[in-house]
Amino acid sequence: MRNRITDLLGIRYPIIQAGMVWCSGWKLAAAVSNAGGLGIIGAGSMYPDVLRMHIQKCKATTSKSFAVNVPLLYPNVEEIMQIIVEEGVKIVFTSAGNPATWTSFLKDKGIVVVHVVANTKFALKAEACGADAIVAEGFEAGGHNGREETTTMCLIPMVKDVVKIPVIAAGGIGSGRAMLAAMVLGAEAVQVGSAFAIAEESSAHANFKTRILKAAEGDTRLSLKKLVPVRLLKNEFADAVAQAEAAGADADTLSQLLGRARAKIGMFEGDMEEGELEIGQVSAMLKELKPAAIILENIWQSFLTEQQRICAMNFK
Repeated sequence: MRNRITDLLGIRYPIIQAGMVWCSGWKLAAAVSNAGGLGIIGAGSMYPDVLRMHIQKCKATTSKSFAVNVPLLYPNVEEIMQIIVEEGVKIVFTSAGNPATWTSFLKDKGIVVVHVVANTKFALKAEACGADAIVAEGFEAGGHNGREETTTMCLIPMVKDVVKIPVIAAGGIGSGRAMLAAMVLGAEAVQVGSAFAIAEESSAHANFKTRILKAAEGDTRLSLKKLVPVRLLKNEFADAVAQAEAAGADADTLSQLLGRARAKIGMFEGDMEEGELEIGQVSAMLKELKPAAIILENIWQSFLTEQQRICAMNFK
């Protein structure tokens, strides 16, 4: 399959692994890229020197395209961008911030820029800033999310209708069925997070992977909307946040409750009660830990099967 996204990113399949904090190291990115998708190193959980190491190891492990995701609200962004340039990274996904800040800098270095948005306003802004493509991420997604709470089913066609650059769908996509639906809505590729968070190559703690596999419908909630909205698995920390929010806690109070390194404590170190466990609603559909290449192949084959099923329907 070829389209604007596969040509832009130099990939075989229009399937992109999300740059998830504490999950998306070089092993996962290289595995996805070697399987024909686009692997992404998640810089949001890495100090600059750690990011450099992951980029170098990824380059040594795959000759295929890979990218780095940079949340723009995180510290050390200037140093991270410099390392990306020095290491010759060809594709950068920016998120959680103003696309006007770094898009021109990266484009001037010949780097493909894709920006993650949760509404049409920032989709238009990213396009105006020169982004090559947009990830439109719906309310179902894990990690940082949009305050508007627009679902993927609504967001993709709204964004598609207002921009000319390619749209990548994200949020609640972990199967070929969901991928086909996103493509029908106007996306030219999908970004998959939660399904790859439990890949064998994911750097997430085994406890976190097990908790994801046990997740049921309704086990996640969108939290911390007065800070940066994030979808979390319910646990003692998430319950404490919900109680504080119900009591009218302001941003400062929530920030104190969040503290430092809360996501690392949960997702990377394995504390399933006091840690921040970022994952999407699709976690309730994930039931087996597999290698990243198998996850990607299953999504792709399911996509083709569902495509054939729809084409075989008699609508006369």
